[in-house]
Amino acid sequence: MTVAAASNFSLAVDDLAAQFTETTGQRLRVTTASTGKLYAQVINGAPYDVLLAADIARPESLEASGAGVPGTRMTYAIGELVLWSRQFDDCRAALENTDSARVAIANPDIAPYGVAAREFLQQAGLWRSVRSQLVIGENISQVLQFTASGNAQLGFIARSQLRAPSLPDAACTWPVPSSMHSPIEQQAILLQHGTGADGARRFLQFLRSDAGRAIIERHGYRLPDLSE
Repeated sequence: MTVAAASNFSLAVDDLAAQFTETTGQRLRVTTASTGKLYAQVINGAPYDVLLAADIARPESLEASGAGVPGTRMTYAIGELVLWSRQFDDCRAALENTDSARVAIANPDIAPYGVAAREFLQQAGLWRSVRSQLVIGENISQVLQFTASGNAQLGFIARSQLRAPSLPDAACTWPVPSSMHSPIEQQAILLQHGTGADGARRFLQFLRSDAGRAIIERHGYRLPDLSE
């Protein structure tokens, strides 16, 4: 069974896959990329069984087109955005006085965390001043690489990435207020290719189990209300 997961969820999905395999004996193959890239691959026939997107729009579109199985779409996590730097002592203040500092964000055209970063910068009145200094990553993982390596001095990353074992020490971390961007509601959907895959539906159920939700929360995500 193959699971395609948004880049921000790479660490969490590895832990989920390990626990799922231990519990059920069912092995998973995991592919990670930006949500937009994975969506394009699905509609072009990529043989994925489950999609773990970082937004609602792509799973909705797949469900509407028939590429996703109706009735299987569900929210599995709510992401949070943070501003991170190895250079500045105060991330928020540095953003106001970037001068020549480069600011990394995920591509807003294909990555939901990039959309959230752009929305925040627009609401904060900083989009015009920062735009010429942006370093655009294909996905949120590349944003972290840019910022950790020093190719960008500030980066908008996922809170979940703060758990990365290879992450160098930060000089500052600032949680971006969720009120200043659209909710990063991450949805999963069973794909048509997965209707015959042993365990695909069981994996979606596992995401909503106590064990699955504990792993997701441990990786820095807020949990959806299962009663909705």
